[in-house]
Amino acid sequence: MIQLRTSSVDATRALAAALAELVRGGDLLVLAGDLGAGKTAFTQGLGAALGVEGPITSPTFTLARQYDGTRLRLHHLDVYRFDATAEVLDVGLAELLDDDRAVTVIEWGDAILPALPRNLLEVRFTLGEGDDDRDIVLRPIGDSWAARRRALATALDPWSVDGGAIGGAGC
Repeated sequence: MIQLRTSSVDATRALAAALAELVRGGDLLVLAGDLGAGKTAFTQGLGAALGVEGPITSPTFTLARQYDGTRLRLHHLDVYRFDATAEVLDVGLAELLDDDRAVTVIEWGDAILPALPRNLLEVRFTLGEGDDDRDIVLRPIGDSWAARRRALATALDPWSVDGGAIGGAGC
């Protein structure tokens, strides 16, 4: 587990941009946490760093959006309105995850964890003490993300809660 903190929307976007340097085609990021805690801002920062031009908005009512980036495509899903895990199949999640030229981000993805592969990065957001403060916990799941744990801690060290995520309580 890597514990992070941001104090503005721009800082949340910057954190995601730093993480974008480590993502690979076929990766899955599951975003979870409080309403309004920064899931879409995080996705905006990730997408911008992947070379997506134009606005990235929450796909709450469309369920899924695809953005072409210069480095990788971004599949952005929001499963907040899903009634059952079976609805995941209706949006073609398996096909999206098979796209080795894209990263898939699922907002509210913890609601469908049983339907997801066991190789993902969970990014959990909670509201902090100040209006713009966000506590963010990364939990690498599976071999691919476990192998990048040290690189994650190093890239995200500026936002580390413990002042040194490598080898500290944040890992």
